Amino acid sequence: GVHNWMVYTQVGAPVGSYEEGRLANIGNNHWSTDAGAGYTYLDPETGREFSVVAGTTYNFENHDTDYQNGVDGHIDWGASQFLSEHVHVGLVGYFYNQLTGDSGSGARLGDFESRVSAIGPQVGYLFQMNDGQAYVNLKGYNEFDAKNRPEGWNAWLTLSLPLGAG
Repeated sequence: GVHNWMVYTQVGAPVGSYEEGRLANIGNNHWSTDAGAGYTYLDPETGREFSVVAGTTYNFENHDTDYQNGVDGHIDWGASQFLSEHVHVGLVGYFYNQLTGDSGSGARLGDFESRVSAIGPQVGYLFQMNDGQAYVNLKGYNEFDAKNRPEGWNAWLTLSLPLGAG
């Protein structure tokens, strides 16, 4: 039907390399868990779509820095109008709010709780690739209402390719 629901959970593993004194260390050097639920309304007759996902992330301590990020809550949403069978345009946004402060002896700036909201445009294109459906999406976010985070624009380009026979 037009109403679709999901629940999810994911585990984040320490990735990248960490070296004390390095200006930038790429990757999360700690374990994390994230869980949430989502809803999508998609009406093929009108071409209207709306999705929202809410979740919570728990971060474990980074043992190299003795730092533990606080628990956060996040809501991501998108609304689109399909212009054809393959192309849609719309708006996207998110709300991020750190619910508990950072901790550990490495948290030299205190609890450093942060938040940010964002909204912006998106365009997506669905296409056939081999026996499956592929998708490319470009979206931009203008971040505002930030606390202990930068504000401004960021852009995301997503390419989803089918791995097996569809």
